[in-house]
Amino acid sequence: MRKLIAGLFHSVDGVVQDPYKFQFDSFDDGLGRMLTSIQAETDTVLMGRVGWQDWAGYWPNATQDGDFADFINAVPKHVASHTLSAADMAAWSNSQLMTGELVDVVRDLKAQKGGTIAAMGGISLVRQLLFAGLMDELSLITHPVVAGAGRHLFEPGDPTTRLELVRCEVTDKGNVVQVYRKRAD
Repeated sequence: MRKLIAGLFHSVDGVVQDPYKFQFDSFDDGLGRMLTSIQAETDTVLMGRVGWQDWAGYWPNATQDGDFADFINAVPKHVASHTLSAADMAAWSNSQLMTGELVDVVRDLKAQKGGTIAAMGGISLVRQLLFAGLMDELSLITHPVVAGAGRHLFEPGDPTTRLELVRCEVTDKGNVVQVYRKRAD
């Protein structure tokens, strides 16, 4: 069975929305190595509609971050949306609209042969997959900053969900990388 992971950039006050607004100069070699190793094992990406639309407007013509641009433009991207159409997927190479229920589609993808599946560009997507028990690892990359405003990963009313810390690392610039999995009770 393939592994499903998600990693979100996170502020100390829990904001995950629009991390480019609070990342500043927080990237360092340790974070770069970690992200490069994740890219090397990932051969499928899951995205939500909002994240896909934002990224599709930037990454196909990106002039910065060439390594990530090469990766994200080439990797197959499965997009969860009730409003986009299959024709919309032509806006970004290797994109396809998920047909069927999210949990069923992801369960089927996990059962296929291949490398790691990464959920990117979708806060609600990550939440749904975690609470459905499909997420194998959730990485929170906490930057040393208080964002002050923005959407959090978890919301009031979410079910109590016990997690287990798999590993934790602090990078040279003070980023704390915490990797969790759902606790098996």
